[in-house]
Amino acid sequence: MNIYKINNIAELIKDNSYVGRGIVIGKSENGKSAVTAYFIMGRSANSRNRIFTEKNGEIFTEPFDASKVEDPSLIIYAAVRANGNNLIVTNGDQTDTIYEGLENGLCFSKALESRCFEPDEPNFTPRISGMLTFDNNDFSYQMSILKSLDAEGSDCARYSFSYPSKAGLGHFIHTYVCDGNPIPTFQGEPERVMIPNCIEEFSNSLWNALDENNKISLYVRYTDLETGKYEDKIINKNQ
Repeated sequence: MNIYKINNIAELIKDNSYVGRGIVIGKSENGKSAVTAYFIMGRSANSRNRIFTEKNGEIFTEPFDASKVEDPSLIIYAAVRANGNNLIVTNGDQTDTIYEGLENGLCFSKALESRCFEPDEPNFTPRISGMLTFDNNDFSYQMSILKSLDAEGSDCARYSFSYPSKAGLGHFIHTYVCDGNPIPTFQGEPERVMIPNCIEEFSNSLWNALDENNKISLYVRYTDLETGKYEDKIINKNQ
């Protein structure tokens, strides 16, 4: 087994019907761009009734049809927010927890100590989070997963990962291993994945590999490390 293998993300997920929600962070192959992606999948009508929208550079999940919303508590939130030289991306309202923590002088992992997995027994969906920190025309990044310690949801296990940026390398963390009942949570370290230079190539490859029945939305951002300007792409199954 080659522990340093860099995988094609499409190959990792193409035959997996349900990886849940996923975050990718890394640097483009040419070293010019900081890259982050976030996607959501869903099995229930409530989860599938969503789209990504952009407001002032921030990304939100919103209902596609407001009349069909059953419970907005775990499905409507800010997914991507910037705070100073930090870009935060998460699968829940812990985006705001990290943002507010930074405002109060806390670091990424300390801010998340006040949170745990989602209260959706028996799945106890993990909270996954990432943050890019830009400095001197480069960046580093952190990732986190908060998940149930046991099948009863008696306590929370917190895992944090910190990475320097390396050209062509990204890390991919997602909420679930695969479909199931209950759904098995992600295990181990974030997976190593290739990051191409082209946002269209990366976005289309990722979107097309996600299960057609369960995919909902994808957001991808490429930030030019020299200028700080970014290009982004939103794909919503519900149009």
